[in-house]
Amino acid sequence: MFTLVGRTVPSDGRDGVTVSPAARCARYRERVPPALRTRLSPALRSRLLPALAAVATVAAGLTVRAVTGGWFAKYAGDALYTVLVHALIVLVLPRVPPVRAAIGALAFSWAVEFAQLTPVPAALSEASVLARLVLGSTFGAADLAAYAAGATLAATAHALVRRAP
Repeated sequence: MFTLVGRTVPSDGRDGVTVSPAARCARYRERVPPALRTRLSPALRSRLLPALAAVATVAAGLTVRAVTGGWFAKYAGDALYTVLVHALIVLVLPRVPPVRAAIGALAFSWAVEFAQLTPVPAALSEASVLARLVLGSTFGAADLAAYAAGATLAATAHALVRRAP
């Protein structure tokens, strides 16, 4: 039994009363032992999933590079690069809509790719492995399509996660 809008109703809902999701969550919280309850701030809670997505994306990118080769590894890595940028945008701005985050990730990825038409990324890539991973060294028009595919994938996953109860 629990109280719902000033009256006590059975918790199983057999009398036809609809139990709100908030009431179900409260009932669940009462059953969890205090030692297992964690109090995450709303700011931390809203950033936990994007942080895990960023880590999973890096792991997926490294795995694709290690396990596969050729064109698939190259373009999958490019798509995952944009997925990672999307996850980092959502990490910084948790309430950003999926389409806006995808547009931002795609714009950043394309800006990095077009910057490769200048000699700056190539010079930085020679000096640092990290710069080579982030900036690349040579322009490839096909990379632009892979970035668009990654942005679409990220926006779709983001929208599905936001829609889930």
